[in-house]
Amino acid sequence: MQIAGFGVEAWLNAHEREATTDISQSSVSALTMAEVTSLDGHGGQQFYQQLNQSRLDYGWIEGSPKFKRLVSGLYTQVPPENVLQTNGATGANQLAIYSLVEPGDHVIALYPTYQQLYDIPKSLGATVDYWHIREDHDWLPDINELRQLVRPNTKMILLNNAMNPTGGLLDRAMLEQVVAVAQAVGAYVLADEVYEPLDGTPFTSIADLYDRGIAVNSLSKTYSAPGIRIGWTATPDADLADRFRKYRDYTMICGGVVNDQLAVLILQHRAEILERNRQIVARNLKLLTDWVATQPRVSLIAPHGISVSCIKLAVPLADEAFCLNLLRDTGVLLVPGSRFAIPGHARLGYCTDTETLQRGLRLLGDYLTQFD
Repeated sequence: MQIAGFGVEAWLNAHEREATTDISQSSVSALTMAEVTSLDGHGGQQFYQQLNQSRLDYGWIEGSPKFKRLVSGLYTQVPPENVLQTNGATGANQLAIYSLVEPGDHVIALYPTYQQLYDIPKSLGATVDYWHIREDHDWLPDINELRQLVRPNTKMILLNNAMNPTGGLLDRAMLEQVVAVAQAVGAYVLADEVYEPLDGTPFTSIADLYDRGIAVNSLSKTYSAPGIRIGWTATPDADLADRFRKYRDYTMICGGVVNDQLAVLILQHRAEILERNRQIVARNLKLLTDWVATQPRVSLIAPHGISVSCIKLAVPLADEAFCLNLLRDTGVLLVPGSRFAIPGHARLGYCTDTETLQRGLRLLGDYLTQFD
């Protein structure tokens, strides 16, 4: 099996530990262990008492019944037995694609978004056509292009909704059109939904719209807990969930007793975490957009209340060279747009803690003046 290097992950693996001001990441500012455990209302004592009594065996293989019920409650059409715990959303994407895509299959992937969604199908021998997002259309695709791409034998349509790194969002009306295209040929629709909006923008999961819909999500982005590596697949189709079970046995045994209990605690206190994160998004997005308005060499199509943004750079350097120089000279880390096949841009993770964002924007703004 041959697969392309994973652009964004290779960049972060190489450079994130060099940064003194990291504004490259895609999660809302991560919770501390103390912040999570104190959600029990007893300063963490209740959680740790429960944990101390737990055996460090494999635990619940597919996720505990509490976990599955809590995740099921995020959807209207997904029963708990159709929820499978995975190693983050990356594990969920891998599981779903590995379970369904075979050599010679035809798939369509929204592009450019998260590289995993098109390069894994390619590595499995599928023919992958791109459904392009367009900067001149607020980073949204044209449904007519999808209609032209679909074939009678199309196996799957892969979406990143909302989109990394641009922040574009397919609304319910667009998703309904995608479903109509898929339904006409019996194709599955997988949607990586880890970037659920936090600004009140209405959001609809593909699993609640389509019986062959596969929703992928995790606690990493919107829930500020990437370190526990817990995600899931969710589908209304029981037969499809059973198919995932078979392939899951080859890719993952369990999420781990400790991680499952942390995931349950986070989901039980979802409302408090989302309120915290809405405040971070609102405060930091205003800081970012106000800063962009003062920068002659930066432009931005504002994201839809999600934790990533994609700035456009008007500088006389390739984006990767600019980002390397910026890191070397200031300690500020961005992700070059070329790592997402969006040259001339950079991912700016504005949902880090506010102090880091303010420092990063100040240093970036000062650095850009050398090109004036």
